[in-house]
Amino acid sequence: MKVLDLIHEINSLDSYKRYGKVTRVVGLMIESKGPDVSIGDVCTIHIDHSNKPQTVSAEVVGFRDENVILMPFSNIKDISPGSIVEATKKPLQIKVGSGLIGKVVDSLGYPLDGSDLPKGLSSYGTEHMPPNPMLRPPIDEGIEVGVKVIDSLLTVGKGQRVGIFAGSGVGKSTLLGMIARNTTADLNVIALIGERGREVREFIERDLGPEGLKRSIVVVATSDQPALMRIKGAYTATAIAEYFRDKGLNVMLMMDSVTRVAMAQREVGLAIGEPPTTKGYTPSVFAILPKLLERTGTNQLGTITAFYTVLVDGDDMNEPIADTVRGILDGHFVLDRQLANKGQFPAINVLKSISRVMNHIVQEDHLKSAERLRDLLATYLNSEDLINIGAYKRGASKEIDEAIRFYPKIVSFLKQGTSEKISLEDSVQILKALVRAGE
Repeated sequence: MKVLDLIHEINSLDSYKRYGKVTRVVGLMIESKGPDVSIGDVCTIHIDHSNKPQTVSAEVVGFRDENVILMPFSNIKDISPGSIVEATKKPLQIKVGSGLIGKVVDSLGYPLDGSDLPKGLSSYGTEHMPPNPMLRPPIDEGIEVGVKVIDSLLTVGKGQRVGIFAGSGVGKSTLLGMIARNTTADLNVIALIGERGREVREFIERDLGPEGLKRSIVVVATSDQPALMRIKGAYTATAIAEYFRDKGLNVMLMMDSVTRVAMAQREVGLAIGEPPTTKGYTPSVFAILPKLLERTGTNQLGTITAFYTVLVDGDDMNEPIADTVRGILDGHFVLDRQLANKGQFPAINVLKSISRVMNHIVQEDHLKSAERLRDLLATYLNSEDLINIGAYKRGASKEIDEAIRFYPKIVSFLKQGTSEKISLEDSVQILKALVRAGE
């Protein structure tokens, strides 16, 4: 049987190489006459200038008339009309395995420091279909992230997907670093998409730290790289997480940020002629988001618990990308600039945030304690203006009096130092003790 399989494999091999020629380059887009390719195939563009042959990899993103539209993975300054385009007839594949743990790689899976890839890695495609919804096990177990406000009031389950919504400079990266260092997940996969080059090393050394890096794989696509590389960074990180999930691990995927992935897709869409629709975003943006985000979660072998940061322009939580992502994910945490300005970190607005699976994965006494704290916090904030100007008189409302008494304790409970680690069990016990004190 093995011999027959080998003969079939040999007979199915395509022994022809297919070539085309670059006809023009416009902005991000390369047009070529031929070769015979399909959407998603990777092509190699051969450049021969001053007797220094070079190659540039590009992906087929569309067709115009009989021409092939390609987007490059790197700089295109040396490409000229007539450059040879060779078809590989394969989509992008990366090398992945346990040897990547502790490494910082680019969107194509190569170490960012220029070192060689470790041996023993396997080839793995970057684009896969989401798990069959009927084969997804339900989320029935919590996962510890080591951040008190999340573990106690917004408990996250293994395989849950959560959005972290915030404007710039409110502490998203710091929160991701805390989660990466403190979580009980088997492995972290962190995607830094569209970040400033300066921030990459700062995140790895300050926010993530050596302790976090030794159990993480970091995928980096900085803002200066071509749009396709930024998109592929998100797909590569997701594929790495899927690989380890299929090995039976509980993986923590963190992507900062999904908004920049959408912006990169908008660049590609506009370049190939898609019409701009909502706030300039092209239809393909809203098509790829569910395909990307639905790939994480549970399957029959393991779990991917995912945190996606979403940049909101002017702190507008209803802008198109934020609204779309919120509708796809299993919960959202809102980072509030006013809380950050008051010195409350992490600046999670508990009343605007929700974990959609918390009710199914925590015990009843934990859930009641969380609801009680939310009630006290909401009561105080609803009356805060009256309290601050002295218009509220003590004794007028028993609920408001109790909320005033508890508010300083609640604020203290919601704060946590960036280097402070608190287990899920301890967080819940502190919450219960705080609520019991008022009974």
